[in-house]
Amino acid sequence: MNAKKEIIKKIKSISGRYSPYTVFSDWIQCSALAIQNACTIPHTKLWEAREKEYLDTMNKYNEDERFTIRELFFLLVDALEEEMTDVLGEVYMEAGMGNKYTGQFFTPFHLSELCARAAILDKIDHFDGSTITLLEPTCGGGGMIIAAAKVMKEAGIDPQRHLRIVAQDLDWKGVYMTYLQLSMLGLKAKVVQGDTLADPYRIGYPPGRILRTPGEMGVLV
Repeated sequence: MNAKKEIIKKIKSISGRYSPYTVFSDWIQCSALAIQNACTIPHTKLWEAREKEYLDTMNKYNEDERFTIRELFFLLVDALEEEMTDVLGEVYMEAGMGNKYTGQFFTPFHLSELCARAAILDKIDHFDGSTITLLEPTCGGGGMIIAAAKVMKEAGIDPQRHLRIVAQDLDWKGVYMTYLQLSMLGLKAKVVQGDTLADPYRIGYPPGRILRTPGEMGVLV
């Protein structure tokens, strides 16, 4: 089974009342919020706000549709196990959601890999067992980060152990996409919503605009 194609098929199967773009956006939002809240103890006001956001979104759909949305989550796991790539960016583009009306496009993964090799080649060549820090100011769906992690893995460096990431994007959809994929890949990352130029991530940044992957929080997935 091609998990990526199955994701596209299932998104289209529950489109009708809502467009594929809306279904996709709701799915990644709810999946990201579910992972973050599952890793958050105790249940703070922020946890409660995120839980309400999750429930409000999921309650737009009937029982069968909610079951399909949950299936999409596990298909994404399968797709990332099949190939370490920007699955969500590829789904978004292949399903026809990247166009002049939405104003958002995702870089083909082979180009992301080319950029990643150029960016971290020196770090890999002189790797001494310490942590490699990656700052991504416009993360989109996380393709460049996934490419960097793949390049490290191919060089025999475990990105789950030796890569620390801060990724930022103005668009919440990009934040959710990046957070979801990096979480499933077991990478340590803070994924931040905000304008990198006007309001870059810093200590004391509003916690409601930061998602921390399970790896960053020391939680296994």
